[in-house]
Order: sequence, then structure tokens, then C-alpha cells
Amino acid sequence: MNLPYLEKDCLILGCGNPLLGDDGFGPEVIQRLETHYRLPDFAFALDVGTAIRDILFDMLLAAKRPHQLIVVDAMDLGDAQSGAIHEIRIDQMQAAKIVDYSLHQFPTTNMLQELAEGTAMDVRLLVAQVGQVPDMVQPGLSLPIRRAVDRMCAKIVGMVSGKAILAAGGGHV
Repeated sequence: MNLPYLEKDCLILGCGNPLLGDDGFGPEVIQRLETHYRLPDFAFALDVGTAIRDILFDMLLAAKRPHQLIVVDAMDLGDAQSGAIHEIRIDQMQAAKIVDYSLHQFPTTNMLQELAEGTAMDVRLLVAQVGQVPDMVQPGLSLPIRRAVDRMCAKIVGMVSGKAILAAGGGHV
């Protein structure tokens, strides 16, 4: 299995469906990281859309894996303010996400748990509180979620580099 993104020390996965409102947060974060930020050479950002399970399955089977996995998604955390960003543990996933076998939702939790507990990989889950995820096709992020994109990018770059966070244009974020 020759998957170059598994050769990197850090893999950042953006999950979600851009056709369903705020659910497109993860892919938007990846796009912004690629166009407005500099990641270290050892890190790789990948928009996985609704196919995170495929990537995680590949990781479970691979001989070489990243040392750190950062998963970025949008989630309803209950009483959190729309656009708030949080780092959560795998066991903090909502029951609805854990048992949801839809496109990119988590019984993926099982694979994440296996990677976190059965390997030396540092698995981090970064989520933004959704405003609304429509039932029908409705592309575009709500204003609070759009505002959260750069905050999430800054958090990721800080986690990955551990250094001062600079936008690609040279300005502080």
C-alpha cells in the first residue's frame, strides 16, 4: 500500500459535506490551511469529505503511520455557542455520532479508538459547534462557522508547529 500521506509525521483530516451547510467546516479548514497557512514539511492536510473511514482503515492496515492524527469536523455539542471550537476526546463523541452509520459519522469512533489505544499515534479531535446542518442540499457555512475557520487553522498550526502562528501573508493570526 503506497499512500504518501501516511508517510508524514502529522496528518490533518478535514471531514464533512460542503453541500450541507455547517457540515462543510472540516473541508473549509483544509482549504484555508492549504491556501493561507504554511504547514511544516512533516505535516499533510487532506480534505476527506465523507470518506474518513476509508483513510482510517488504510491507517489501521499500514505498516507506517503518522505519529499524530488531527481530525477536524463540525458537531452539535449541545449547549455550546455556534462557532465555538473545542478539542474533545473520542469518548466524548455524542451517542448519535457513535451509532450513526451514515457517510462520515462515527462508528469511525471504533477505528479512532483503535488507533489511539493500539498504536503510538496521538489522535486529536477538533470540532466546531454547528449552527445548523440542513436536511437538504444547502451549501455554505453560517457566519459563526465561517469565523471559526481561521481560529481552527491557527489552533492546528500551533499544535503542529508549536511555534508562533503566522499566516502565509506574514501577518499574525
